[in-house]
Amino acid sequence: MPRRRSDDLPSISKEDVTIVLPTLNEEKAIGGVIDELLAEGYSNILVVDGYSTDRTVEIAKSKGVKVVYQKGKGKAGAIRTAIETVETPYMLIMDADHTYDPKDIEKLLIPGYDEVIGLRKDKSNVPRLHRIGNKIISSTLSLLIGQRISDPCSGMYLLRTEAARKLEILSEGFDIEAEIAGEMLTQGRVTEVPISYRKRKGENKLRSRRDGLRIMLTVFKVAWLYNPIFFLTAVGSILAIPGIAILFWQLYIRYMYGVEKWSFGWAWLGLVLLVIGLQAFTVATISLLLTRMERRILRYR
Repeated sequence: MPRRRSDDLPSISKEDVTIVLPTLNEEKAIGGVIDELLAEGYSNILVVDGYSTDRTVEIAKSKGVKVVYQKGKGKAGAIRTAIETVETPYMLIMDADHTYDPKDIEKLLIPGYDEVIGLRKDKSNVPRLHRIGNKIISSTLSLLIGQRISDPCSGMYLLRTEAARKLEILSEGFDIEAEIAGEMLTQGRVTEVPISYRKRKGENKLRSRRDGLRIMLTVFKVAWLYNPIFFLTAVGSILAIPGIAILFWQLYIRYMYGVEKWSFGWAWLGLVLLVIGLQAFTVATISLLLTRMERRILRYR
């Protein structure tokens, strides 16, 4: 996705942005993060706390920033609460565990986009299993949505508040970033800019296998809800191509070695995969026609 700054659009000032810090037991990092933000000139800072049991809220309030308690579960509940609370034209979501550098925020203040994602270029501080998982998630989301995205799980991203309030957030946990990125890719304009990534302070709350599986399921859900045509086409290809290969393989065996050598079970498997794949293509075609019809009706209303 190209990074492009439009001369026709007004620049985003620091006063136009609310820095949103979702927190849960971040007493080791929150004070330093707020100090860094204030030093960079960001005065609109909102801490959305998930009912921390340590001194997180006490430290945040001592810095003079606004603190609210989230509604709902998990990080998604914090993001939904922030979207309801923020009054500035833009909000920047940023993990409060010291991993993201406030000096990078200015790179994300690009007008004309509904979401600007901080692309973590140096992943040396990202656990290896998380790097592998993020690569799988980004590749899958890019394939199913039909647009390239490299870091949908980044914990620093800018949202246009008006666009954020139109999101249909269904997630509850750490899959919230992938869901927002997927929705924005299909309904708005998204770009990525490189940022740094530091070593975290405090306990890592992401559970690699459990949350990774949840994020993958969210990717498929977003693709199905917001880009069913591409999703069904991908599913049709995944099923139909192996089906055709199996059928040709069995026909070759029957032709070369006789009826007694081929496998009736394998042939049926190939036929079933091919039929289901063709059905997926058919539904995708119908969805495409309905989408075009809807656009024409809206155009001439």
